[in-house]
Amino acid sequence: MKLILAVDALTPPLTGIGRYAWELTQHYQILSDEFDSLRFFSGGRWVTDPVDLLQSVRSGEAIAKRQYGAWRPPKWWRIARLKREMLGQIFHSPNYFLPDVVGSGIVTVHDLSVFKYPETHPAARIAHFDRGFASTLARASHLITDSDATRKEVIEYFGWSPERITAIGLGVGPEFKVRDASATAVALRDHDLVHGGYSLCVSTLEPRKRIDRLLAAYLALPQSVRARYPLVLAGGAGWLNDKLGEQIERGEREGWLRYLGFVDETFLPLLYSGARAFLYPSIYEGFGLPVLEAMASGVPTLTSDSSSLPEVSSGAAWLVEPDNHEVLRDGIERVLSDEAWRDASIVRGLQMSSASTWERCARQTLEVCRRFGSI
Repeated sequence: MKLILAVDALTPPLTGIGRYAWELTQHYQILSDEFDSLRFFSGGRWVTDPVDLLQSVRSGEAIAKRQYGAWRPPKWWRIARLKREMLGQIFHSPNYFLPDVVGSGIVTVHDLSVFKYPETHPAARIAHFDRGFASTLARASHLITDSDATRKEVIEYFGWSPERITAIGLGVGPEFKVRDASATAVALRDHDLVHGGYSLCVSTLEPRKRIDRLLAAYLALPQSVRARYPLVLAGGAGWLNDKLGEQIERGEREGWLRYLGFVDETFLPLLYSGARAFLYPSIYEGFGLPVLEAMASGVPTLTSDSSSLPEVSSGAAWLVEPDNHEVLRDGIERVLSDEAWRDASIVRGLQMSSASTWERCARQTLEVCRRFGSI
């Protein structure tokens, strides 16, 4: 098989789709025997080494010079050249869009949040979908989704035939695993945290993640519970509105909340492993990778009863309606304190997550490309 993988999502720091694209890139190179040729494409150019895209000090101009030299040919010439070079190869875009130069290919659609929850996206992203997504769907030979829930949404929303869409769950890396206090103590101490002494939420701060509901529910817990298990928020600022900012400031001032912001990928697995509970009340996810990472770390988890999250947690998590204040509050207290449920949740979570590897994801994705891809 001759495959071209789009790697435009590889920008530091890796989150979400970037992580997915990076894992495919890494595992495809490991599975080199599966290919007659494997090439990488980004921003209208061939990429010799995808690692270059993660080096923030290396500009796109520098990468271009490696490919074309100091002189760059005119645009029409480059487009004609690229089309010739892509003949007879399968193109896979793991990030929603096919480049204009590509006539046909496989596309991964992670979720439909830009259509269902446009208020959670910047205007430029919405405009980008308005301009280009219809063209991508017209040229795509097959779609991949991260979950069956998203697959069903795409079928209903765009009227696609079920035979033209395949759901392939994401994976979790070996760095997310059970650790005892001796393995996390030093890293946690640097952030004034204690193993087993905090709840954790890893999420971008944006409306559909329902962080405001989480903070309101946590504030309603008994003071003794909040004092024993403060809530730690980790993740990028996202669309941090004034009200949510005020909630975070209040929680930090009162001592039951810590906001760490974006967490380095070397510290994140340790942060998961040390948590007493993981809380993820997002109302909509195409997959919900943090839930899988928490379960692989042996952490009892609470998440929403909507979109893909029941599918991803597969009976291991406590499911709640995130917009129901009392249900969310009671669920948090249950996940923190019900030892019998916690023990069962850990066992089930480890069983489920152990089968969800990035290698499995990569192999299944290759099989879809082999069966349905064409240019």
